[in-house]
Amino acid sequence: MQYIRRKLLITNNNNRSCSFKLLNQVVWRHFYSTNKCVDVGQPTPSTHPQLLKEGEITPGITGDEYMSRRNKLLELLPERSVAIVAAAPVKMMTDVVPYTFRQDADYLYITGCQQPGGIAVLGHDFGLCMFMPETSPHDVTWQGEIAGVDAATEYFKANQSYPISKLNKVLPNMIKNCSKVYHNVKTAIPDYTTLEGFQKAAYNGGVLDFSMYTHEARWVKSSAELNLMRESAAIGCQALLQTMLNSKISPYESILSATVEYGCRTRGAQRMAFNPVVGGGPNGSVIHYSRNDQKVKDGDLVLMDIGCELHGYVSDLTRTWPPCGSFSGVQKELYSLVLETNKECIELCKPGTSIQRIHNYSVDKLSRGLKEIGILKDNRLLSYHQLNPTNIGHYLGMDVHDCSKIGYDRTLKPGVVITIEPGIYIPSNFDCAQRYQGNGIRIEDEVLITESGYEVLTGSLPKEINHIETLLNNHSYGAGTETHHTSASGL
Repeated sequence: MQYIRRKLLITNNNNRSCSFKLLNQVVWRHFYSTNKCVDVGQPTPSTHPQLLKEGEITPGITGDEYMSRRNKLLELLPERSVAIVAAAPVKMMTDVVPYTFRQDADYLYITGCQQPGGIAVLGHDFGLCMFMPETSPHDVTWQGEIAGVDAATEYFKANQSYPISKLNKVLPNMIKNCSKVYHNVKTAIPDYTTLEGFQKAAYNGGVLDFSMYTHEARWVKSSAELNLMRESAAIGCQALLQTMLNSKISPYESILSATVEYGCRTRGAQRMAFNPVVGGGPNGSVIHYSRNDQKVKDGDLVLMDIGCELHGYVSDLTRTWPPCGSFSGVQKELYSLVLETNKECIELCKPGTSIQRIHNYSVDKLSRGLKEIGILKDNRLLSYHQLNPTNIGHYLGMDVHDCSKIGYDRTLKPGVVITIEPGIYIPSNFDCAQRYQGNGIRIEDEVLITESGYEVLTGSLPKEINHIETLLNNHSYGAGTETHHTSASGL
């Protein structure tokens, strides 16, 4: 702006009329330029051009796509109904220290707003109405700017917006003539559940879970969503590969966990999708092991289940390997069975099948293999489930176990992303030969269902025995092993 003022002063001395003309141009540029930075409490194209393009509300997702999502949900929502979706609550670590905030997937899917304190309402008569939190100077000092009523309409493209303090006056009029009121059960808050209109609808059996519709809408991913999921998977693969390569010199669960998180964050991920599972030796047989506080003994396998989140979309992948550089004979025997199951189940992924059918195949394959090896003594499912109580996979998207209202018997469609994750988890006290006890092996990949079959989003991460051993034993340790990326765009 200093350059503009000097230019105005020079022009003013020479020709007053020219000065007025130039002043008009400067004012227009200042107030209407797309580069004007308005802080709405989260990244925007003007404040974070390295993350968002013009027209995007969140990185990779445009305002038009958000409006298309709302229209899709309104098509699913029955007439004379409204849907209420509250933002995720802030969870406190202590009385004044919050945990890192993560937005509820349904609220984010509808609004694009990554901040707490809001309530979104969808209805056929008014479209999207957002009730926004109000802040004081004290709040701004401690927490920074947050989106308010103006941002709701101007940035998030809501049809209507009100301060949250007016919820008890506005919302009752929206629901008084409704036969059904849907809401996000997981984020329900007294601000609206205690209102007379909501209570009356609940008493008459007219309150239902909105996730039956949001999960339906979120199940098949758009091309923009798939781009983010591919990038999230690529970040996870690169970070886990780097961790595998360095595991020989740092065979500690805690260091491996920190290494993979560092790798994800430096490649652009905002957070881990879940606390990494880093199970060395017998700890690998604990499916959701999370302590990550043991040294991996020489000759033991380490099972790492990790995922990261990129702009609202998560990855989920697992590899099992020997940090020492070589699989033992027993480890190869078990690993080969899991790997064969992984690859054969991936081949089954295509439109028209279902997770349940693929799961049934995996159970048959693994149980027969375990019996042939001699670990299982009979064909009873109860015996098999002692070694693998998990499903072959799950849906993946904005949440790790995405769209939980969609059953695993649903016929898969192009655009659906699932995991394929066969595993064997043999407790140290399981009744089998001692050489097999205390082994945990899982190989997990992300699979996109396509028109003609499938695309493995985590296919860049090695899983063949000879590939893993070659990489581990030929990796040069020392300088140059850590590559830093400031954003995921460099992948």
